Parts: sequence; structure tokens; C-alpha cells
Amino acid sequence: MWGVASASKAALPARDSLISAAPTRTRPVRPIPADRRHLLAPAQVITSPESGLQYRIASLVGSGGFGQVFLARRLGRSSSVPARLCVKVSARMDGWVREAYFGQLLEGHPRAIRVFDAFALARPDGRTLYCLALEYARHGDLRAFLHGSGTGWSEAAARREIAGILQVLGRLHRGQVLHRDLTPMNVFVCEGRSLKLGDFGLVRQQSDRRGARVDALNPMLAPSDIVAGAVPKWQSRDDVYQVGQLLGMLVRGDARARIRLGEIRALPCSDHLKEIVYRCIGERRKRYETADELIEALKSPPASLKAGRLLGLKGVHLAFTGILSRPRKQAAQAARRAGARVHGGPSAQTTVVVRGRPNPRQAAGRDAGLKLMEIKRLRAKGQRITLLNEQQFWRLVERRRPT
Repeated sequence: MWGVASASKAALPARDSLISAAPTRTRPVRPIPADRRHLLAPAQVITSPESGLQYRIASLVGSGGFGQVFLARRLGRSSSVPARLCVKVSARMDGWVREAYFGQLLEGHPRAIRVFDAFALARPDGRTLYCLALEYARHGDLRAFLHGSGTGWSEAAARREIAGILQVLGRLHRGQVLHRDLTPMNVFVCEGRSLKLGDFGLVRQQSDRRGARVDALNPMLAPSDIVAGAVPKWQSRDDVYQVGQLLGMLVRGDARARIRLGEIRALPCSDHLKEIVYRCIGERRKRYETADELIEALKSPPASLKAGRLLGLKGVHLAFTGILSRPRKQAAQAARRAGARVHGGPSAQTTVVVRGRPNPRQAAGRDAGLKLMEIKRLRAKGQRITLLNEQQFWRLVERRRPT
């Protein structure tokens, strides 16, 4: 969970529910021995046996469970490696191998932090350090950047930049690969306030669509059911959960604490974007399943909730939502007399939904109460659901009354 950073990160105050900057942990949870000594020293010059390039180490800018990140300068000439960069160093080989591999896989992707060099470094004490020469992110990680600026991003900018991050994630998902560590400390703000994804140390291949076993996680931004051990495998929809958190943090302007469901209604953005965030971080089975599905939601207009038309209610599976002018019990009885089967909420059986006035405290805005969001989700999967307003409903049921 350690990544590229700027040389001047703002100090972040303690706060309840802060996203952890502590090491990523494994499950079962075991304490990771903390090596408080710097793995490299300021002004030290290291040489890559792979490229032959030398790097002069400057200041430590970040550390975590898998190692440390230093600001550094390339010595000599190179047409492919910039003079200013970061060197990421670890005494552990596993994360280094994954980062080096995915650095090559994503070479040239405009939304991925570049890996310029990967090499092992022998120490005088016989130990081996594993090093990566990485792209320098001018503005540091997203958490520090938002804390320093103190303001949220416009909705247009948030949509654009998160869609950019999703392009990288989509490439992973299409290859049956999960990132599993999409935190604001692993998203970096580069030139032009362009976001790039870094740190692929927890990436795992899934053998099938059921996901990958949860053997490591950042507990402060992993979905709660994952942290609690209620589900055994990490799936692409759990990556989507973390991207939804990033999206909400961008418009809120604060990445120190995760977005709670009850806070979405107050986000300074359109109801459509609130709905997208809610679906990302809400009930697991109803989340967007992949990065590509979330990209489509971000670029598509809000789903229409216009009322349809019906000639009668006999045999339909019906649910109510919103505030009705008459008691809900009375409406349900009238629907049953008209031949409808009444359900408590939308489901795979639902064919008709009667919509009353919006509840001002709906989860994600006027058109995004829990039932309305479920209707949209079911419709997107091809289920035919007719929406009726209350006036249409009463006309249909009263049509059956004897004269």
C-alpha cells in the first residue's frame, strides 16, 4: 500500500475513521515487523545492473508494509528515464515482482504510473533489496492533494479523471485480474491534475469469475463484508466499491475518511452521480460488476423514469414506492382486488411499480431512492417494468368498481 509521492506531502491530522496509512495487512492478521530504519540513505548512489543507470537517493517520501519510497535523481544521460523520479525499495520480492510485471504490461498507458527500471540490489550485509524506478507524481497522492487544497473537484473533472483510472482497471478486469488496493494513497495527481493509478503490489489473478481469495487487504478502505470475513473472495465488484469511494471523495474534497451511505445525499454533485456512488458502495450484489460497466454508467445520461401505460392490473406483479396520498395498506388492497400480486419491493418478478411523491430523504436524490435504483438496475438487465404514477394507478383500480 505504498506508492509514489511528492517531496512535500502535507501533514494529515488524526481523525476518527481515517483511511489507514498503515501497512497493508494479510489475513489471518499477523503483525508485520516494522523496520524503522531507512533501507536507503540520503545521497546514496545505487546502480541498476539491468539498465546500467545510476540513481542518487534524496529524501524519504513514503513508506508502508511492503517498503519505502524515495525521491531520487537519475545520473548520467538517458532518453527514456527522466532526471527526476522516485525509487521504491523493498526487502520483499513478491510485491516487487508483481509491480515490475504490471509496469511492463501497462507500459505507455497514460493513466498508469510508469515503471522505468526494475532491479535487485545486493547489500553489504548479504541481504537483497528490490528496487523500482518510478514516475514522479508532482502533486503527490490524492489523499494529500485533497487535504492540501481543501476543496472538492467539479463533477465534470471527477467523472473524467475517475473514468481515466477505470481505463486501467478495465484492462485488468478484462484479463481476469483484480487490483484490490484502490485507495487514495495509490492514486496520484500528476501534471494538469491528471490522475494516475500506481502500486500493483496486491494485484491477483482470479481463476474464474468467483474471485480471488482474500489473503491481504487494506482494512480501512476494503468493503466491510470483506474485512469481516463474511465473503471469502475478492471480486471485480469489490474493486468497483473502492473506485466509488474515490469518486465520492473527489467531489467531497476530502479523502481522509471513507464515504458512508448516509452521506451520499449531501454530496455536492448531481443526483445521477450520487446514484452511481451509491450503487458502487452499496449492497454487494447490486454493484456494477466491472470497471467497464462503471465507465458506461459515467458516460451515459440518467435512466428515464417516465410513467408508462397499462390497460389493467390483472396478473401483474406490483410494488409501491414513494409517498402515496392514501395509506399504503389501502392501495395494496385495491391492487389485489384488481387482480395484481403485491410485493414489498422490486424483484426479479416485478412487472409494475407505482410511484408516489419522492421522499425528500431518499438515499441518493429525487430519482434515486432504494427502490427506484433497483428498478433501474433490473431494467438495465433487460427486465420489463412499467412505471405508473399514483393517478394512473387509482384510475385502473377504480375501473373495476361496480357502478
